[in-house]
Amino acid sequence: MKHLVAYITTGFPEKSFTVDLALALGENGVDSLELGVPFSDPVADGPVIEKANFLALEKGLRFSDVLDVSEQIAPKVDTLWMGYFNPFYQYGMDALLKKAQEIGVSGMIIPDLPHEEAMAYSTQFNVNAVSNISFVAPTDDDARVKEVVSDAKKFIYLVAYAGITGSGQSEDLQPIITSIKSHTETPVYVGFGVNEKTAKEKVEGADGVIVGSAFVNVLLQDDLGFQQKIEKCCSIAREIKQKINE
Repeated sequence: MKHLVAYITTGFPEKSFTVDLALALGENGVDSLELGVPFSDPVADGPVIEKANFLALEKGLRFSDVLDVSEQIAPKVDTLWMGYFNPFYQYGMDALLKKAQEIGVSGMIIPDLPHEEAMAYSTQFNVNAVSNISFVAPTDDDARVKEVVSDAKKFIYLVAYAGITGSGQSEDLQPIITSIKSHTETPVYVGFGVNEKTAKEKVEGADGVIVGSAFVNVLLQDDLGFQQKIEKCCSIAREIKQKINE
């Protein structure tokens, strides 16, 4: 069974909504949930997620709110934190990883922390049984892939193209997937540009997909009520889960 990982922005539109949506997604085909930690300069994210980040921060969301939401979600849905390194560093990585273990958060996805710099924290991640998700891009050569995935935990985040999330670009991912799988048995999940229309194509040869903008787009629709947004996101999740496993 191929996996579906869903990204949602914590605290948008509201904290309680994030909890309700996360739990509903977990009951509608989502295997793991990326709780996005809002940040003022989300360099790897496209305009959709960037806007949600801004609106959550504008409402006063703090990192303590992310912890509170995580405590309510992690016991029921496999939960990871997706965010930029600055908020994590400000909290203190040692204290943060201990907190993650205490809450039950299984991993962290930090797109602006290069592999070489992340190695400085590998012991802390391992001691606290929290996975630091490794990134691989189609532009990485085989030697680079081998280096990055040699100690990869939980899953490998394969960036579907060089760019930002949410755009519709497409690349032939089979060569890079073959390269990754020749060096590790850690599952490979494809992210960036995955939605109901592209999921079946993107997952070919991989073990799962990561979907963000397709869900956050729904959250930004002002003409929908909270329950309608949850129902629409769950419908998208069910459709993608079905398509990647056909």
